[in-house]
Amino acid sequence: MSRIRQVSRVFRGVPTIEGAGVRLKRAFGHREVPVFDPFLLLDDFHSKDPADYRKGFPWHPHRGIETITYVLHGRVEHGDSMGNSGTIGEGDVQWMTAGSGIVHQEMPDGDKGGLLWGFQLWANLPARDKMTNPRYRGVTKGEIPEVKPGYGARVKVIAGTLDGVTGPVTGIATSPEFLDVTLDPRATFTHVIPSGRKALAYVIDGEAYFDPRRDPFAYPVAGAGYFDMDREPRIGAESALLFGEGDEITVLSGEKGARFLCISGTPVNEPVAWYGPIVMNTEEELRTAFADLRDGTFIRKG
Repeated sequence: MSRIRQVSRVFRGVPTIEGAGVRLKRAFGHREVPVFDPFLLLDDFHSKDPADYRKGFPWHPHRGIETITYVLHGRVEHGDSMGNSGTIGEGDVQWMTAGSGIVHQEMPDGDKGGLLWGFQLWANLPARDKMTNPRYRGVTKGEIPEVKPGYGARVKVIAGTLDGVTGPVTGIATSPEFLDVTLDPRATFTHVIPSGRKALAYVIDGEAYFDPRRDPFAYPVAGAGYFDMDREPRIGAESALLFGEGDEITVLSGEKGARFLCISGTPVNEPVAWYGPIVMNTEEELRTAFADLRDGTFIRKG
């Protein structure tokens, strides 16, 4: 018999400035470690004002993590120390494994109306993979399959498997699942997420009931950060929620429908030493990483 996962915590996006001055909403980050293990950070960059994003994310290093960039509107020009360069366009995904070290830049631009909208997720790497060779995967919109698992539901499968359809991103250490779910008004989405995996959702648009045990007629309460689920079972845009243990989720959309990211992965269950763009297991490993940057030995060959 399946056990429905209940919502354990909800977080609202917090305004944050990153890169050379990009304004975004941070759904969760450094202070939530290890709550979302194996995931470290989720940013929502969404603006029609080029002043909020045009300065972008100039050249900067990463080690010990994977960064996943998903663009809904606009585009992101990128380049890295492995010689990769190109554009992450509307509906495209960049899945980058930093491993032992990579230096890259990401420079966003809006669509014809100036709108830029996308997300960046950071996933931790287990100790055995932190110093693996860097790897880059660019996935175009056309490579991402769409599944209709039930009436009024459409799901883009970026990573993981749904109804026998597997997304284009495979072979990742934490076996992540990354789904973009759209529900028509009053539609239901039921999905198996095996026990032992960490499961979360981020609401892009609309609102939905993610916790079937709660009163579906209660109304939202304004506020930032964590709030009381007993008072707010209906969750709206720019909110991240963490599911508790179980092996299945059930989501019911509101009167205007809903769109959300459904993400899960296998926890790393290891210590986290994190400073800026570097995430390792120990403070000594962090010191080594920054010494490598100073010494010019950060990018390793072979």
